[in-house]
Amino acid sequence: MTGANAPDAPSGRRAERRAPPARRRRTGPGAGLTIGVLGGGQLARMLALAGIPLGRRFVFLEPSLRPPAGALGCVVQGAYDDAASLERLASRADVVTLEFEAVPAEVARSLAARTLVRPSPDALAAAQDRLAEKRLFQELDIPTASFRPASRGDGWEDALAATGLPAVVKTRRFGYDGKGQAVVRSPAEAAAAVEALGDGLVVESFVDFDRELSIVGARGTDGSTVFYPLTENHHREGILRASYAPAPNVPPDLQAEAEAMAGKIMERFDYAGVLAVELFQCEERLLANEMAPRVHNSGHWTMEGAAASQFENHVRAVTGLPLAPAGPCRASAMLNLVGELPPLAALAAVPGARVHLYDKAPRPGRKLGHVNVTGASAEEAVEAARRVWRLLPEASSMPAPSWQREPPRPSRRDVSGRTSTANGVSP
Repeated sequence: MTGANAPDAPSGRRAERRAPPARRRRTGPGAGLTIGVLGGGQLARMLALAGIPLGRRFVFLEPSLRPPAGALGCVVQGAYDDAASLERLASRADVVTLEFEAVPAEVARSLAARTLVRPSPDALAAAQDRLAEKRLFQELDIPTASFRPASRGDGWEDALAATGLPAVVKTRRFGYDGKGQAVVRSPAEAAAAVEALGDGLVVESFVDFDRELSIVGARGTDGSTVFYPLTENHHREGILRASYAPAPNVPPDLQAEAEAMAGKIMERFDYAGVLAVELFQCEERLLANEMAPRVHNSGHWTMEGAAASQFENHVRAVTGLPLAPAGPCRASAMLNLVGELPPLAALAAVPGARVHLYDKAPRPGRKLGHVNVTGASAEEAVEAARRVWRLLPEASSMPAPSWQREPPRPSRRDVSGRTSTANGVSP
């Protein structure tokens, strides 16, 4: 799943910085309401940057000592399952939301007994278990790849017989950015993958898709919804590297189909907040791959490219404010800054580039920031993105949007995050 990087491991200590005294909780949408966030990473940081102009205050529960969101609100330092830390968060927040799916659903449910939690803990539980997620899609008549549960000791051969080869073996939990999964093309490869990944698995049929898309939308407490245009996404080594929005060559019925998929999930959970659904386009069909009950990396372009960002609409949704329009105002491209940063002055010198840094230490494979570029046309936005890409420490070329691909047969990324073609998977 393409979402925020996993947080640093808990240090074993708990601390609290600048925490205000406990106060009487308010439930209305008025200014001054405090939002508690499970996590203090870059998504929490951008939520706060969007919410502060609306008069919102923030308190973050975060295990690490120096989280990216730390300068923008109070930080309760502690493990996500630490009872004392959760009590401090609940006593200071009018509503609690989350920035990533690794928080145990039981934690969200325990918080829901003490304060408002949005979106629903049940949506979180479905998103963090790949088998439950696929069964949810199946229940809601949302097309997805064929799948079967499996484990190291039992059932994987039957699952493989049902899905066929090639297939993708995934852990049910704790997979993100291409981790916790393997593409297999023979029974021997499947046996090795099952042994390496352990118990609690799901086997899915391999999807040879044309391109990856995502739909990002928001639902308010009154049941109203807004949806951003479909976004075209490009991954390398399982990490999102580039997004283009609005996605090119999207007929109205394809946008409507994607919105209907997300809308079914929202209705199922009486959802409040932003929801993202990652999709595969296979000719004229859409298949749902994963859902994310939070703001999403593929929606970062909305910060400059839409009438209101996904972060503002999430803040509006969880605090009971009316949703803002989600229409695009310009063609957009988003590039993630991964592993190390180019000189800031060089990035800032690119016309139309807007740089968003996360205040994180460089590390291979780590998302350190992103750059949004916009243009009067898709071609203009892509050209500006190429100027940014040339500044990055990358040996490869920038992922091209689908309408610029040559030769006509597109390369395809399998669900493990590696690039594939009809001839197989690259090493």
